[in-house]
Amino acid sequence: MKRVSLTQYLVEEQRQHNTIPAELRLLIEVVARACKTISHSVGKGALGDVLGSAQSENVQGEIQKKLDIISNEILLEANEWGGHLAAMASEEMETIHLIPNRYPQGEYMLLFDPLDGSSNIDVNVSIGTIFSVLKAPEGMGKPTEQDFLQPGVKQVAAGYAVYGPQTQLVLTTGNGVNCFTLDREMGSWVLTQRNMTIPATTREFAINASNARHWHAPVKRYIDELLAGSTGPRAADFNMRWIASMVADVHRILNRGGIFMYPADARDPSVPGKLRLMYEANPMAFIVEQAGGAATNGVKRIMEIQPEKLHQRVPVFLGSRDEVALVTSYHQK
Repeated sequence: MKRVSLTQYLVEEQRQHNTIPAELRLLIEVVARACKTISHSVGKGALGDVLGSAQSENVQGEIQKKLDIISNEILLEANEWGGHLAAMASEEMETIHLIPNRYPQGEYMLLFDPLDGSSNIDVNVSIGTIFSVLKAPEGMGKPTEQDFLQPGVKQVAAGYAVYGPQTQLVLTTGNGVNCFTLDREMGSWVLTQRNMTIPATTREFAINASNARHWHAPVKRYIDELLAGSTGPRAADFNMRWIASMVADVHRILNRGGIFMYPADARDPSVPGKLRLMYEANPMAFIVEQAGGAATNGVKRIMEIQPEKLHQRVPVFLGSRDEVALVTSYHQK
């Protein structure tokens, strides 16, 4: 089979569908190259002195790992000089990162979670990088946080890299979802899955069951029905999977179906969920919808939520369409 590189795929996609202008292609290639560098650091592990805590907190109040900081720096440095971007925003930083004046300013804006699944770093379990690309608003001067507050439907590209037994890059530009595998010997991304599709039905679910005592009634009802198995109202046995890395859980769902849930709960009404809308929920919702799945916050489509702040959190239900529809209907009732 003829090998198709990431660059060849992007060029051919532009010729056929006119969805990837040259500036966007270059931006995606730079992000992919940064992910390759992060993969190398992840692969070194203890040999590269990248494991363990950095003894600092990010803007979310979470303890940072050394790899969180390394990955953030890799993405910033790789993307600021190319001329494709107006500004960047990272889950690890309090406010946006402006492109230095010595570099040209482009028409796109990049958001990223540099290393998703940090709790898995030190135990050699799959982790990843998530990114989202927006167009800068017409007539924008010096970029501000407000310019980033666009609903997910405005995304022009989204993707993630998963650093597991293979390093893979999953990408959408609004015309389906494709997966590229890093050929470590050649150092190139090779197209290995075209038009990934999530089955509409599933028998697998992913949720952090340790929070069960805090769940709201619709989530309790839905999970209780799944756990009741073949003798319960669903008349089917379900398996639970939970990796505690959104990238790894979503990657499994993209390949074989399932539903991923990180609901709001009763612990703190001022915190409506744990996952970040701009860095995690929106890009993953774009990917999942492009693969035929669905993504809601329990009430409405995630990509239609109007962001109010850069680090806004939301409940997330995404994956196989029928299951997402069912748990969403329980919330709406």
